Amino acid sequence: MEDLLAMASGLKPVFAVLLAVAAALLLARAVRESTAKIFRRVPRIREVITLGRNPLRLVLSLIGVRIALGATASGFDWFKPVSYVLTLALIASLCWLGVVVLLIVEVMLLSKYKTDTKDNRRMRRLKTQVMLGRRVGVAVIITIAVACVLLTIPEVRALGAGILASAGLISIVAGLAVQSTLTNVFAGMQLAFTDAIRVDDVVVVETQWGTIEEITMTYVVVHLWDDRRLILPSTYFTTTPFENWTRKQSAILGTVELDLDWGAPVGDLRAHLKETLAGTELWDGRTGVLQITDAVNSLVRVRILVSAADSGALFDLRCLVREAMVTYLQEWHPGALPRQRWAQVQEDGPKVHSGPRSIPGGDPQDTSTSQFFTGSIEAVDRRHSFAGPGKEVYEEREENSPED
Repeated sequence: MEDLLAMASGLKPVFAVLLAVAAALLLARAVRESTAKIFRRVPRIREVITLGRNPLRLVLSLIGVRIALGATASGFDWFKPVSYVLTLALIASLCWLGVVVLLIVEVMLLSKYKTDTKDNRRMRRLKTQVMLGRRVGVAVIITIAVACVLLTIPEVRALGAGILASAGLISIVAGLAVQSTLTNVFAGMQLAFTDAIRVDDVVVVETQWGTIEEITMTYVVVHLWDDRRLILPSTYFTTTPFENWTRKQSAILGTVELDLDWGAPVGDLRAHLKETLAGTELWDGRTGVLQITDAVNSLVRVRILVSAADSGALFDLRCLVREAMVTYLQEWHPGALPRQRWAQVQEDGPKVHSGPRSIPGGDPQDTSTSQFFTGSIEAVDRRHSFAGPGKEVYEEREENSPED
């Protein structure tokens, strides 16, 4: 009879553990299904919740097993070491679950904003900050988990007073040892929360054109136009000048320059530019001007300024305009192409005119739409924007400047 009671007493913790695990699995399933139902309209929510299925099961199972053993096996000799192992496992599983919860929060925050627009500045800013915030949160959770594991060791707790007493020296040594790493960490946080760059921003760094693909706490990954990845430390963007083409908007201007002969028909070129821009969807209709910006020796420099909705469209538009102009000159005005020549000067001789193709609106005297800072309301507004602070401000600066 006593053997049966002893066997029953020994099997009691086993049945309690099995019951606790079963209850934990049922509870985990109920929590997962309820969460998926509540957030069913959030994109990718089911995929992310699936990632949290195993850590949630493990956390609830460990809690249930610890409670069951505490109620049925607290008097056994093996209870203390098993309880210690369960505590360590629970700390690790809670850390795992916390990381997954941060991922779920990230998906929920980013799902409120659309990403299918060309100028999604708000989304890119939020995405940058949320991604960096999640990484910081993961680092904090892992640090707390490691600290909790260490505090479960009595010897480590006994060293606590000594560690606190020498905290000043340790902090100085640690600061010197990881100075560059900490500098990059703070630089990464500065980039994310001062809005200097965002994920998907178009930048030019080290003479390379690309987009910001990833911002971490220590480095930034730039996806270059030819599918290479340029990895730069975070401090690069806080200490080195760089170009951000989408800081305020994605619309951008670009130039096409041609060195031509003095006999180039400017009016016909301007008219052909209008035709080319009107026939393509790459042009956003904001700016399309042709000007002669330089005339030195035997060449004149023709600069064409065009605008597009984003940098990718601008690159294609510049190539299209350049090809169209070169083809037009080759076919209709070959004499306008740059060349080296010697001309015999004649005192009295007939003036020879070539017979180029006549294009409506190709009058060389018509420059009403060729100016960038004059000639239209938009151009005048642009000129005022670049005119400086004004005469009154200059006078005020002169009055407030210290006398020599």
